[in-house]
Amino acid sequence: MMLLCLSGGTIYLLPFLREIYYIPIQQAFDYTNTQMGILFSVFGLASMLSYFPGGWLADQYSPRKLISLSLLGVGLGGLYFATLPSYNANLALHFFWGICTSLIFWGAMIKATRSCASSEEQGRAFGILESGRGLVEVAISSAILAVFAWLGSQTTALSQVITIYAWINIALAMMSWRFLKDSNTNSSGQDPALKRVSLKNILTVLRMPSVWLIAIVVLTTYSANWGAYYFTPYATTGYSLSILLGASIGVAKMWLKPLAATSAGFIADRFGIARTVFVLTLAMAGSFVAFAILPGGKAYLLLMLLNIAVASCAVFALRGIYFALLDDSGVAPAVTGTAVGVISAIGFTPDFFMPILGGMLLDSYPGVLGYRYYFGVIAIMSTCGVLAAHQLMKKSQHADITNDSVKFK
Repeated sequence: MMLLCLSGGTIYLLPFLREIYYIPIQQAFDYTNTQMGILFSVFGLASMLSYFPGGWLADQYSPRKLISLSLLGVGLGGLYFATLPSYNANLALHFFWGICTSLIFWGAMIKATRSCASSEEQGRAFGILESGRGLVEVAISSAILAVFAWLGSQTTALSQVITIYAWINIALAMMSWRFLKDSNTNSSGQDPALKRVSLKNILTVLRMPSVWLIAIVVLTTYSANWGAYYFTPYATTGYSLSILLGASIGVAKMWLKPLAATSAGFIADRFGIARTVFVLTLAMAGSFVAFAILPGGKAYLLLMLLNIAVASCAVFALRGIYFALLDDSGVAPAVTGTAVGVISAIGFTPDFFMPILGGMLLDSYPGVLGYRYYFGVIAIMSTCGVLAAHQLMKKSQHADITNDSVKFK
């Protein structure tokens, strides 16, 4: 679990460096908001194409091999990114990063996490994973932000920061190869459990309404997660904060992730995963409605900061437990990778369209207005997540009543 938290918290820091260094990256590469959006949409496109085959891959091969390879690929790509390559080269690099993180890494991490806990402890297992990832993210990001400030917060400093991130990924690749244990595999390197995963099993997963409802919850949560990536430039642009102070808000909200994810995991195991997800989607939708109506300006600074805290907690908590809904929905462990692939292929499509949408809105409506429109779209999408979570909660309650009746008989 420690290695899963370390690798899961580190591997996405380079592809999503914009969360903290949006404006420095923009200045170093001389990109418009739309170019920034397209760049990260290419990463999203690669991810979207990779999630489903990545789920199949996770049902085939050892997490040790997949996790080590993906970390090495991201790290080597980071060393190239530090040279500040051309725009076309950056597009290719972000596509490559999407392959590393989504085809090779993601399904392996989720399947390994699910195998670490019993059915009664799925909420806390995924909550601990997300909180551990959050602790890793915030510890590394805080330390490297301090280095960035010490180096002068200029283009050269950004390049050195990227290099540090790259070597951390490479070091973790070596650690994962050395210390992660292989699952039981046959001579071809495949998991023998795969023999029990027939096409009929996969089609059964695809026909499960709960799988598609989980995908909607993930999609809306991940759209809100993209909104959270814009909190730093939003605070800088709309509330007259300095670049360094805005970046500090980006790091500060990361400290909420461990608390939110771990608490959500234990609460979900106590009160029900589906019910907890429903309450959190309500909170998430309400927070983005508030963002959509806040006019900006120093008079609303405190309210903005409080709302960032609420939105961040809701998003981080949901990210911590929404894959725990797999066990709640009766998905067999043998096809966990396949189910994760289906859900992720749909749920993480915001990686493709949300950056483009954000870039276009920010360029078309300069200042805080563009952010308000962007957050308004997320508020509407979050409402769809509330409806899907409500259906999952009803299904879960019905299943509980049925099981209690069977036990009584």
